Parts: sequence; structure tokens; C-alpha cells
Amino acid sequence: MTDRDDLRVRKALQGMAFPADRTQVISWATDRGERDDRVLTALRALPDRTFSTADDVVISVPQRPDQA
Repeated sequence: MTDRDDLRVRKALQGMAFPADRTQVISWATDRGERDDRVLTALRALPDRTFSTADDVVISVPQRPDQA
């Protein structure tokens, strides 16, 4: 992810209570109307675990090979 993508993910998670699991993170973003395909793709690529903060979510998004 780029720095701009990181900011988009953080914005999509504003106000979310943590800890939260992958399903809750995706639901939060979609329920709030997130439509950015990059953000939704990033969230759907998260590992199936519990996240402690929005920062934890951002650093857990797998990097695409062309962005590593």
C-alpha cells in the first residue's frame, strides 16, 4: 500500500472501536459507505485475526509485490 492508501484505510476506520476482528473491520467500512475499491480490497486481504488498533490494521494489510 502507498502512504495515500494507508490514509484512506485509516479514514475508513475512523470512530471504530477496537479490538476488532477482520469481519468487523470490513463491516464497519462497508456499513459506513466505503466505496473505494482499493480500501475494500485491502481490508478483504487482511489476515483472519483480531486487531488492536487502526494502525494494527494498516500494518497488517499484505503488500502487493509491485509495492514492496
